[in-house]
Amino acid sequence: MSLSILVTGGAGYIGSHTVLQLLLGGYKVVVVDSLENSSQISLERVRQLAQDHAPKLSFRKFDLRDRPALEKLFASEKFDAVVHFAGLKAVGESVQKPLMYYDNNLIGLIALLEVMAAHGSTVYGWPKVVPCNEESPICALNPYGRTKLFGEEMCCDVYKSNSTWKIILLRYFNPVGAHPSGAIGDDPRGIPNNLMPFVQQVAVGRRHALTLYGTDYGTKDGTGVRDYIHVVDLADGHIAALNKLSDPSVGCEVYNLGTGKGTSVLEMVAAFEKASGKKIPLVMAGRRPGDAEVVYASTEKAERELNWKAKYGIDEICRDQWNWANKNPYGYEPRVSTD
Repeated sequence: MSLSILVTGGAGYIGSHTVLQLLLGGYKVVVVDSLENSSQISLERVRQLAQDHAPKLSFRKFDLRDRPALEKLFASEKFDAVVHFAGLKAVGESVQKPLMYYDNNLIGLIALLEVMAAHGSTVYGWPKVVPCNEESPICALNPYGRTKLFGEEMCCDVYKSNSTWKIILLRYFNPVGAHPSGAIGDDPRGIPNNLMPFVQQVAVGRRHALTLYGTDYGTKDGTGVRDYIHVVDLADGHIAALNKLSDPSVGCEVYNLGTGKGTSVLEMVAAFEKASGKKIPLVMAGRRPGDAEVVYASTEKAERELNWKAKYGIDEICRDQWNWANKNPYGYEPRVSTD
């Protein structure tokens, strides 16, 4: 019998890539997604890519805050593990609508944990975005980040209250790229919040130019430095974390998933221009409040304990990102975009 994994938010960018890797790894996968910020087309394409493994994927459309739907799911299915991606994630929107973020991200997580506990599920994975090594003090600069921080604290408290839980908290940095097939990739709604989706929209003609926020940092070219990790590497990191859950010593563990290398914004733009053959017009702007100068991961713990290491660099990232953008200039569903 293959292990059965519940993936919340599995129709989204990182979720869909992880679902594919799970299916190819022989797992049975049930996806729950509200489709508020994602498209069911991503799962249709996952099925195509999974080929013979496609019958092991099923989908339920509902919001995690829908307690009756969640109860019904857990009453009808037995899960060996849960990987939790569901939640809103736009930093700027979270500043404008903080209560919406606390309601969606935290109430949804509380409902999930409570229903899991009620049905005897004690295995749980939680992906998260924060800085730099696992022992560093962590803080959040906006409501979105705080929901992630609070979510991590909630999971730790659940484990402290009942040590039969197995919880792995995955902290990762800047997921980019797309599946090499070009069939699935990042398809943000509205104006992209992150660098590479914006760059690809400029490259396909949906936007006129890329705005660089901060060109006077103390870095080699004046732009911010981040740890960009290929989304397929990130998906494989979740498989490694699931495998780690079979270790009897696991209680509540934290791992960084990154490359351990920093790349500047201008370096990423240059790499994308090389991969796509497109010139990306730039508009220089001042620094954004709260943006850090340099952030990249310390990955030694994940490499040592999960036996996982990122395989792809920025050339492969940009190659795959452009392949996705070129084949799907308007993402999964054609729609009008304006600057």
